[in-house]
Amino acid sequence: MSSPSLSYAAVLRAPHARRTFGAALLGRLSYGMVSLSLTLAVAGATGSYATAGAAVALFGLTVSVLSPVRARLIDRYGPRRALPPMGVAYALLLAALALLTARHDVSAVPVAVLALGAGAFPPPLGPVMRTLWSDLLPDRRLLQRAYSLDTVAEELLFVTGPLLAGLLAALLAPAVGLAASAGLVLAGTLALVSSPVARSRTGAGEETPPAEDGSGAHRTRVGSFGGLGRPVVLSAGLGVCLGALGLLVVAFAAHRHEAAGAAWAEAALSVGSAVGGLAYGSRSWRMSGRTRLPVLTVAVAVPLAAAGTATDLYVLSAVVGVAGLFVAPALTTAYLLAEESAAPGGRTRAGTWVNTAFNAGSSAGAAAVGQLVGRLPLGWCFAAAMAPALALALTALARHRRR
Repeated sequence: MSSPSLSYAAVLRAPHARRTFGAALLGRLSYGMVSLSLTLAVAGATGSYATAGAAVALFGLTVSVLSPVRARLIDRYGPRRALPPMGVAYALLLAALALLTARHDVSAVPVAVLALGAGAFPPPLGPVMRTLWSDLLPDRRLLQRAYSLDTVAEELLFVTGPLLAGLLAALLAPAVGLAASAGLVLAGTLALVSSPVARSRTGAGEETPPAEDGSGAHRTRVGSFGGLGRPVVLSAGLGVCLGALGLLVVAFAAHRHEAAGAAWAEAALSVGSAVGGLAYGSRSWRMSGRTRLPVLTVAVAVPLAAAGTATDLYVLSAVVGVAGLFVAPALTTAYLLAEESAAPGGRTRAGTWVNTAFNAGSSAGAAAVGQLVGRLPLGWCFAAAMAPALALALTALARHRRR
């Protein structure tokens, strides 16, 4: 059991923590809404799901490719100077998309251009918030709890965001979801940079915080990937697992003529992740983070590899829920390791690399398993999708033992 002084309540009692965290969550809710809102709005305005898919792909491509650039700007100039221009540009482009897709018979070209442009500017509120947690909470034990809370909250936003987008589309119009996304990100960004802890961060030149063991050892520079490689690579492996899982669950449900039942497995994953993340963050661990991360990755991949042998959707959901218990802990540990490995002035970039690796892995996993489904038995597809993460984790453990 953790002492009251090291509880989640203690995290939120830190000066300016509630204000800063609340602002970041407000803006990040936009990211939970935008993909579905963009898909529905473009499909309705152009009459083409192919155009909608292309717009979402272009948006996602620029978000991922340019995320290290945006993070570098944050580290160099500080959130107060770098975030507002990004937030304003992103909100304006989303608002332009909302106005454009509010009409019918829209050409695909302006939609594609605006989607491509919007993807270049999303302010990296998640990585910035994780960097600010380090400033708010010098105690490394409290920082683990803060990262767990942050990871769980972010996952819940990506559950509630699509629900809100769908509700707005059903009651009003899909374009309203895009407009709401623009308003949320702008309000959250401006509220975040008005926080005293964000105003105090001026950019490059910050001092290196102590390492997890309190030794104050020098950190590995982000560019060298010496210390950052493990969390980045294993986060990519986790992304492959979870990106593939979404399609595999749908295929599993459709094979049994219960397509709507796929939602139960997705819900089990989210609930398991939230429960596991909160439990994980509330404890202190003797095992080092560099060992915990591959162990947690194995704990995610093994149940999912076996999930294809489930006899029905209830069993599948239960197995997926067990795997979910370790998702938020694994991501929390990856972010902590990245923060520890960052060079002075590079913490936002370090967290962004983990986030980018996870998203890239998720896209790759979905694309790869899409080629396997229908060509291999479904059970083999589950196993094949989880094999990269298992191989990466076991390799990391073997290297750690040799050292």
